[in-house]
Amino acid sequence: METVNTDKAPKPIGPYSQAVRAGNFLFTSGQICADGSDYPKGIAEQTEQVLKNLINILRAAGLNAQSVVKTTVYLSDMSDFDKMNEVYERYFEKIKPARSTVAVNALPGEVKIEIDLVAYSKVNK
Repeated sequence: METVNTDKAPKPIGPYSQAVRAGNFLFTSGQICADGSDYPKGIAEQTEQVLKNLINILRAAGLNAQSVVKTTVYLSDMSDFDKMNEVYERYFEKIKPARSTVAVNALPGEVKIEIDLVAYSKVNK
């Protein structure tokens, strides 16, 4: 196993890695909309930033959105589902990964969404 980290996504704030490669699989930690500034207020903007962070982690591992096989979306308010889904869909146009969407009681600060993912590479790095 090996860790994958990039300065193009938020640095871990605890004892975890942005991602871990295990064989042909990459497992990311949950990403929130942090980008070094204040959190965007709207769910669409937060979703956009979360997905950009995840794409940057994928790129650091030599992968892309089409490598993603599974995502888990955590929403603090399920009424945000449709707006989140509109943004999410743009990132996964060809192969749509399996997905779970879960309502959670709370996320850090004013965060409305967190997403983690599992990606697969045919080439074992």
